Formats: sequence, C-alpha cells, structure tokens
Amino acid sequence: MARTQRNKATMGHLGLLKARLAKLKRELIEPKGGGGGGTGEGFDVAKTGDARVGFVGFPSVGKSTLLSNLAGVYSEVAAYEFTTLTTVPGVIKYKGAKIQLLDLPGIIEGAKDGKGRGKQVIAVARTCSLILIVLDVLKPLQHKRLIEHEVEGFGIRLNKQPPNIGFKRKDKGGINLQCLVPQSELDGDVVKGILNEYKIHNADITLRYDATAEDLIDVIEGNRVYIPAIYVLNKIDQITIEELDVIYKIPHCVPISAHHKWNFDDLLELIWDYLHLVRIYTKPKGQLPDYEAPIVLKTGRQTVEDFCNKLHRSIIREFKYALVWGSSVKHTPQKVGKDHELADEDVVQIIKKV
Repeated sequence: MARTQRNKATMGHLGLLKARLAKLKRELIEPKGGGGGGTGEGFDVAKTGDARVGFVGFPSVGKSTLLSNLAGVYSEVAAYEFTTLTTVPGVIKYKGAKIQLLDLPGIIEGAKDGKGRGKQVIAVARTCSLILIVLDVLKPLQHKRLIEHEVEGFGIRLNKQPPNIGFKRKDKGGINLQCLVPQSELDGDVVKGILNEYKIHNADITLRYDATAEDLIDVIEGNRVYIPAIYVLNKIDQITIEELDVIYKIPHCVPISAHHKWNFDDLLELIWDYLHLVRIYTKPKGQLPDYEAPIVLKTGRQTVEDFCNKLHRSIIREFKYALVWGSSVKHTPQKVGKDHELADEDVVQIIKKV
C-alpha cells in the first residue's frame, strides 16, 4: 500500500485494501469462538472515582515512579524492564474530584497482535477517560509513533473527534451517497468498494466534511473509542535547557521528572483540562453551600437531571425545580428545570414536590 501511487485510478483499490486490513485486525482483536480467556489476572481493576487515567508506555520509562509520587501508592520500581506485570491502581484528589490512576504494564512493539500481554494492557486503556503516554526523553520520539501505532491498531483514536459521517443501513434501495462538501479521496466507486467488502449493499452515507477511507471504515466498524491523550516526557533532569525548549513545542505534551517531582503542577492542571470535568456544589435549604465535596459531572452530561441522578436515582421523581447560583444563569438565584445545563462551580439547591 505504501508503494502504491495515490491518484484517482488507485483510490478505489486502496480503499478496498484498507477495509480488508481493518477486518483482519478486528478478527485478531476479537477471535472467533466462545472460549475467551477473560482479561487476564491482575488486569480487571474496578472503576472508582470520577474519572480514570491510564499510564501507557514502553518498559522502564518511569510509569511506576510517577504513580508512586503522584498517588502515594507503592508500585514496584527497579532498574530492569518489565518490573510491573499487573495493573496497579491509585487514586488522587484534585480540585475536589477523585481521579483513578492506573499504572499499566509496559507494552512492546507488536502489542496489538498479542505480544507481551499487549492485548490486555490496551484493552484496559480503552476503558480510560484519559491516556498518559509516558515517554523517556533520552530515547527517540520514534517511541511516540510506535505507541500510537499499537494503540490505533486496537481501535483507540487519540486526540481525535468521531468522524462527522452519517451512516444508516437499510433493507433496500442500494447505496445512496450524499456529499455536503467536495471530496478529495472518497467518491461513489470507492465508497461502494469499501461497503461491498463489509457485505453492505443498502445504506445511506452522508459525508459532512472532506473524509478519508479510514474515517469511513471507522464509522462502519463502529467499535472505535475516542480518548484524549497527553504525552508525558519523563527524566527531564538528564537533558539541557535548550532541549527542553524544543520539547515544549510538541502538541499535547508536558515534560516532567517523576523521580524529582518536577513540573507535577503543570501535569495535574493539564490532566484536569483534558478530562473536561464539571464541579457542582450542593446547597441544602437554609444552609451554606458545601464546597468540600462537589458532585463531579462530565462535560456534555451536565444537566440538572444528570446532577440529580448522580446524587440519587429517586430525586428526579420528586423534582419540582432547582435554584442555581453561578455562571450558567443570568441572575442568581435562578429557578430552572431539569434540562438546564450547569457550568463548572455552580451551586444548586433542589426543591422537591410537596
């Protein structure tokens, strides 16, 4: 595929090859037959807290030291590779939110194909709200590309939004392709070729932007997860200031020293920004707001109804209205319904039906 010239004549052939490759990768990840071996001992860690952050990286880049110094959890540290053989969890409290940290065993090249228990490691990474890719600054940034390749091969898309492509299967009528903007790669023949590979002969496809064959395949597969990622460049105590200036220009990157606890403030602030969490404070009637224990919601699921459900499922049945103080309302306190969207650090008082 890399040697094939990209032009109008070869686009259909390339799209077909990409679709076949995606199908073969899926079969590798999800083997046929009912006798699955589970997730593997030590990998099934229960979800706790308001968000889950996974540390992914090659062996001996400082993931265990980072967890120990951030969360105060003992994760075995040694000078040899593959010290951590199971998932080690820890919890930190930051800005009122409980964030679960997972120190995952080091992955190696070929992890997506099952080498070095890579499948279990990346399967746990799929459940995270944020992935920290821990890299050693002394080793080349080629490691960054290798890890991205392994993670992408397992259906994880880092720092990307889901493709804005409409895809709807139907019983009859053939393939109906609608392009809302001019396409540089996809046309009717390429789309039909990819859909034929998946044995889909009747579907409505709407392309709302200049999409690629990979974008269309991701939508058809339907098992991709879109997770934000931060590249944590560890061991900055061993490089020069000039090299550090270059590192700061890399997007989604934060340089640290896990051993000396350097730049942890920047790291925690970036984790907070990437998690997109919203803190809501409760206010019992006739009392001051409780600023010590906020209710933490995710951006996009931050309505008054979501807030009530996080407190207790029964509250919404007795809900009459809510009084809100904060930036989401025009005047304070404002009476709102259950569909009102709350903003970070709003104060809410629930009024129940009599």
